Amino acid sequence: MTDRAAALDRIAAYADAGGFRTDLAALVARPTESQDPRGAPHLRAYLTEAMTPMVQAMGFACEVFDNPVPGAGPLLVAERIEDPALPTVLTYGHGDVVRAQEDRWRTGLQPFVLTAEGDRLYGRGSADNKAQHLINLRAMGAVIAARGALGFNAKVLIETGEEIGSPGLRAFCEAQRDRLAADVLIASDGPRLSPARPTIFTGSRGGASFDLRVDLREGANHSGNFGGLLADPAIILAHALASITDRRGRIAVPEWRPDSLTPRIRQVLAALPDPETGIPLDADWGEEDQTLAERVFGWNSFAVLAMVAGIPEAPLNAIAGWARATCQLRFVVGTDPGDILPALRRHLDRHGFDAVTITAPENGSFPATRLDPDHPWVRFAAASLQRTTGEAPHLLPNLGGSLPNDCFAEVLGLPTLWVPHSYAGCSQHAPDEHVLMPLSRQALIAMTGLYWDIAETGGPA
Repeated sequence: MTDRAAALDRIAAYADAGGFRTDLAALVARPTESQDPRGAPHLRAYLTEAMTPMVQAMGFACEVFDNPVPGAGPLLVAERIEDPALPTVLTYGHGDVVRAQEDRWRTGLQPFVLTAEGDRLYGRGSADNKAQHLINLRAMGAVIAARGALGFNAKVLIETGEEIGSPGLRAFCEAQRDRLAADVLIASDGPRLSPARPTIFTGSRGGASFDLRVDLREGANHSGNFGGLLADPAIILAHALASITDRRGRIAVPEWRPDSLTPRIRQVLAALPDPETGIPLDADWGEEDQTLAERVFGWNSFAVLAMVAGIPEAPLNAIAGWARATCQLRFVVGTDPGDILPALRRHLDRHGFDAVTITAPENGSFPATRLDPDHPWVRFAAASLQRTTGEAPHLLPNLGGSLPNDCFAEVLGLPTLWVPHSYAGCSQHAPDEHVLMPLSRQALIAMTGLYWDIAETGGPA
């Protein structure tokens, strides 16, 4: 048996003997809700009481930092530097979770108690993101145990505010640029395209959130006495929204139609199956000349997240004085983020909707990022994952959702590889969140093989 095979056997035994489930249960038990003030003490305890002892036992030096943004959650940096001449791998995770929603979980399940049912391990944060960074850390540990050394330098960054937009993360990376310097980021978040097969994505779509609002007058007015005499803000807003896309969601704002769906990106996406989402998809929605993969990974999408006018829970026979819609544009590289809202303003004005105002929150935008799918690190990681699992990984130019990847790609200047360890049906951000044990087992083995191959070869030439 080769040393590589011994390392893979070691991590498989960790999964099969219950070690992974025990470790994940301890992490899930911490109610690290960053969206709830009650979670604040648990965020710091997650780093000091759970993560620090774990990585210190692997030979990492650790330091917990206060967030540059007052009131935001702390960050952990851990380092294992074996030789400055060796390559350095940075990995990332987040210990915070969304609101528990305790009253909405199925009978027999609790958000902060890991519960096994068949192949599923239920618990808040199991998929997003505690199992994902646990898998990567334990895979590194298996390499250290088998080799007596990691064989490369490793740095770990764990934040506690990703679910509220990662406040302070970019500023922290700017301030700690030297300390976080590395050759590559290899991290895990989000879903695989298929549960049975590894996925690599190299960036993420950006996200710009904003409100559209029509304010015409104070209060509401009787719909009988004033119907036909007063303009209805809800109707004006509905028509304004309808001008942004056609009836099948095709974007009509010219500047929102990106120029980055190149022949090479189309070629990469053509190799993918349709996304396995667990819910029926609408094939007649979006761009008619695009595949489903192109629509979600290679193009922009506009969504109305919420709308309100009047009092929906107790309607009155009255014309409301105002109407509001909360909207979002998910966008890929090739879209000018600084021109998203100015372009919308120009579009609305051209169509006569000058009464519609646009308001964006301070943290309303996440940049889009994408690494060349032919980058040497992408090819290296794909070959390693295929060698270990026997499956060529699905390669995505970017995740359909948004991640703070700009902190690593732009601030730290790193090639960025994301190897997700969840799947689309995991109920992320919803009640009954879970991970799949077979997927987690395969991920533990695959990441151990990837870290072993970096140690053996030094990574791509």
